[in-house]
Amino acid sequence: MKAVAKFGFGDKEVEIRDVPEPQMGPGQVMVEVKATGVCGSDVHMWRNMQSWEITLPLVLGHEFAGVIVDVGDNVSGWEIGDRVAVETAAEVCDACVYCLSGNYNLCPSRLGYGALADGSMTSYVAARPQILHRVPDNVPDEHAALTEPICVAYNALVEKTAMKPGDLVVIQGPGPIGIMALQIARIRGAGTLVVLGTDADAKRMEVAAELGADHTLNIQRDDPVALVESLGDGYGADLVIDATGVSKALQQSMDLVRPNGRITKIGWGPQALDFSLDPLVAKAVTLQGTFSHLYPTWERVLTLLSTGQVNLGPVIGGIYPLEDWEEAFESMEQGENVKSVLRLDA
Repeated sequence: MKAVAKFGFGDKEVEIRDVPEPQMGPGQVMVEVKATGVCGSDVHMWRNMQSWEITLPLVLGHEFAGVIVDVGDNVSGWEIGDRVAVETAAEVCDACVYCLSGNYNLCPSRLGYGALADGSMTSYVAARPQILHRVPDNVPDEHAALTEPICVAYNALVEKTAMKPGDLVVIQGPGPIGIMALQIARIRGAGTLVVLGTDADAKRMEVAAELGADHTLNIQRDDPVALVESLGDGYGADLVIDATGVSKALQQSMDLVRPNGRITKIGWGPQALDFSLDPLVAKAVTLQGTFSHLYPTWERVLTLLSTGQVNLGPVIGGIYPLEDWEEAFESMEQGENVKSVLRLDA
């Protein structure tokens, strides 16, 4: 079967290759992939700029939805023909303190699709039933495939961050996670929403405004601190969300946040810090890291999609057949699309 595969640790060492179909174990189902989202991390791996461990050769992709086409032995509750969205934790140990406490996203033995296990930019993926979620009838495949990045934002803003209705929230970066965070923050009752971007983010900033940002600001042209200090009581943001993956954003977030405020860091970035963290102490700020998601989050996010509370219409900039994967990647890298989606049966 055809797959978008990373075969080397060089820039653009990704291509369509023939790969064998996965083998389904006795406790698994086989999912025929219908749609898979292009994540910023896929683009990073295409350009060999990832800051996490991966195996090679590797089928990319971890945001996907499809249809069950086979059910293994010892699997109950799932049938051929069921539409499913699939979590990213392809394998966990089920025995460590994190698995046993329900925090399997932090399992030291976790193998994620599209990183340490072959992913979804291909025709078939074998999956554990524990990570399957039924897709509501009114949610199309292209939207169901983007459940995962919404879950990343939901986990960050709902499960991990003490956010209150009326908060002044600043989101650094209008990429996929920043735009998803914007929508979750709006649902949580943010009083004022500010999205920060750069020259490259012009189209994505338009999407942010369409989806409810009260202010969008290009940090290469205007001073974000001045804007934030002009809002509310002038002491700064109650919450800053770093969705950039750029370490310098943390320095900026310390300038933007109010005393006793919160910074939640979602973005990954390999750059070393070359500045002091003393402002965190001086302002008594809470700095929160957040990673991945858990089963209940997926169920809630699929409900938000089904009820229209999360709007993916402006977010999906293009739907491409698998053979046009490079165009899909380039459109995201150039800021033309917030999200590109590959349609496997196109």
